[in-house]
Amino acid sequence: MESEIYKGYAIWGHAIVQNDGYAASGTITRGSKLVEGSGVLGTFDSEDEARFAGLDWARAWVDSHG
Repeated sequence: MESEIYKGYAIWGHAIVQNDGYAASGTITRGSKLVEGSGVLGTFDSEDEARFAGLDWARAWVDSHG
């Protein structure tokens, strides 16, 4: 899991171990409240790729809802 602060939101990229790689997802929070979760975004070969996909999704969500 990797996180950063982006435009006032805490965004998270998750890599979930799968049999054939890593599933990616993203989470957005503000304060202690969940704002949005992505669900599974796809499967990636590496943990880093999956986490970065989750962060990319979260940044795009914030940009389109900010």
